[in-house]
Amino acid sequence: MDIRKTVVSGSFYPDTKEEIKRYIEHFNSNFTLENELEMDIKALIVPHAGYIYSGFTANLAYNIASRKQFDNIIVIGPSHRHYLKGASIVSYSEYETPLGNIDINIMLVNKLRAEFDFLCFDEDAHFEHSTETQAPFIKNYFPNSKIIEIVYGELDFKELSLLIDELIKAKNNLIVISTDLSHFYDLETAKRLDNICLNGIINKDLSLLDNPCEACGKVGVKAIINSAIKNSFITKHLHYCTSYDRTKDDKSVVGYTSFLIGEKT
Repeated sequence: MDIRKTVVSGSFYPDTKEEIKRYIEHFNSNFTLENELEMDIKALIVPHAGYIYSGFTANLAYNIASRKQFDNIIVIGPSHRHYLKGASIVSYSEYETPLGNIDINIMLVNKLRAEFDFLCFDEDAHFEHSTETQAPFIKNYFPNSKIIEIVYGELDFKELSLLIDELIKAKNNLIVISTDLSHFYDLETAKRLDNICLNGIINKDLSLLDNPCEACGKVGVKAIINSAIKNSFITKHLHYCTSYDRTKDDKSVVGYTSFLIGEKT
């Protein structure tokens, strides 16, 4: 059986079930959930750095989203190390995590590949942390869901948005958009640049998501915001932090955020 093997366990996140569970328990001890969400969640925007930096921020979104269970969770992230035109959709049978493997919905994979010309399967594209760091959270909070991993390279956000539009027609799909924010500025500059991105997402303003907003997964962010505009979805900002909160290095900072996106109830 073909398996999408882990490539960053033990570096970006722990390589044992026990350590991951300890991280998640720690994250969950540091916030209180609202009783009423007033949103039918369709998508998340989450970061993808090491769990010590951005795990709390990502976990918050997954925890809240897990009030509802989904059949399929589609993780969409940028390629950091491998160039490709378009996007690669994983075509294995299972996705490995330290918490146990996740089934890949290969029937849906094949349907999407037939429908969208920009999708291919490029094995090297899936040596990718932006998507893999989401898998342990998915296995923990959605143990019965199937996963689809899409890693994009050079791609127009409007094309990706059409794929998202197709996926969110089904009430049993959750879209996960993976991105970090600005990279390696001083703390004051990082916060200024990140605030532009945050306002672009909060206000569903695509013009703010162009320069000077910086995000490695900006194509995915613009795609989901474009879909949110078309479908009259609302956005809910959950958390923002930077690497400074952990390292106390204010000279070279990376920003992280998480959002919920969905239909107002």
